Amino acid sequence: MKTNYELRYAAHPEDAKAYDTQRLRRDFLIETLFVPNEVNMVYSMYDRMVVGGAMPVGEILLLEAIDPLKQPVFLMRRELGIYNVGGKGSVKVGDDVFELDYKEALYLGSGDREVYFESLDESRPAKFYFNSATAHRNYPDKKITKANAIVMELGSLESSNHRKINKMIVNEVLPTCQLQMGMTELAVGSVWNTMPAHVHSRRMEAYFYFEVPEDQAVCHFMGEPNETRHIWMRGDQAVLSPEWSIHSGAATSNYTFIWGMAGENLDYSDQDFSKITELQ
Repeated sequence: MKTNYELRYAAHPEDAKAYDTQRLRRDFLIETLFVPNEVNMVYSMYDRMVVGGAMPVGEILLLEAIDPLKQPVFLMRRELGIYNVGGKGSVKVGDDVFELDYKEALYLGSGDREVYFESLDESRPAKFYFNSATAHRNYPDKKITKANAIVMELGSLESSNHRKINKMIVNEVLPTCQLQMGMTELAVGSVWNTMPAHVHSRRMEAYFYFEVPEDQAVCHFMGEPNETRHIWMRGDQAVLSPEWSIHSGAATSNYTFIWGMAGENLDYSDQDFSKITELQ
């Protein structure tokens, strides 16, 4: 197995205004998450969120403690949220083993425990997408399925944004220190997510787009409400969203995305909205 990581620094919004396409993609887009028998991750200075992916194919992959953590094991001072977006797989933490099917999630609390990823069928490998935030205490591990989620149905086909928001790793479902994660599924014929756009300066966010057809793409919008920018993305890619930035997207097909947040509070509704007609 191989572990790769990048360190991404935070940007001031005044500086980000001058970024060209290449710089925007270099600082915010995470292009490669899933490579056979690799664990790939980005350590972001936005609330010290770690965004990563693991794809075991005939091997068991260890979630190694990368150097920026300065800890002997990854979970020592961190909590972890995992979604399986591939074939059936399992996650072993300490003496416990959790099997995850497609679109099932797992929360792991902090502690002196190693984490291992495995596919149950190497011909259909699991793809484990994960977010991690710093944690000041341990909360119990828990597997979460869509049946356990708090589901919000929003939008309409007429406005091209009929979607179901599955709140899964949130404080209404289970206790966490600061990590929150969920999965939004867009209906056929709908392409817009997170409209009206908003910021929440108390939390950063990461978006992971999947179920994007091979020949289609997503346009992710970011930046200050009066100084927006965009990044074109493919399926199985993620993007970092600073606390000062909107996070919204539209694609050439319907799709699904996983959102993850970390920061000062656990109030999902803590959002500062911008009127659609006032975006620039």
